[in-house]
Amino acid sequence: MKKQRPVNLDLSTISFPAPAIASILHRVTGVALFFALVFVIWAWAYSLQDQQSFDFVKTLMTSHLAKFIAWGTITVLIYHLVGGIRHLIMDMGHWEELKSGNLSAKVTIALWLVLAVLAGVWIWF
Repeated sequence: MKKQRPVNLDLSTISFPAPAIASILHRVTGVALFFALVFVIWAWAYSLQDQQSFDFVKTLMTSHLAKFIAWGTITVLIYHLVGGIRHLIMDMGHWEELKSGNLSAKVTIALWLVLAVLAGVWIWF
């Protein structure tokens, strides 16, 4: 039996609901944290070698690129933490209905944006 199903190859026309975006962002931030830890572990290990290494890492961390990387790492960590708390609450049986699931996803993303801005202010000022 041959089924005639519509095929939509234009991904820009697909709009995901807020819970799908929140879940996808949680997965993406988990992968990003894995790669960000390479930089963090290198900086920690190198800075502990001797005084010159510590001074080098300290100087490196004051550059705009390093501050941007640190902000990105903190921002990714914040979303993964907030999204993880949301998932834990959902695992306990709450926020599983359509309305509350949408609201919790929107609140998670909004809280992440506010905390990301605050993290940027903390790093740069």
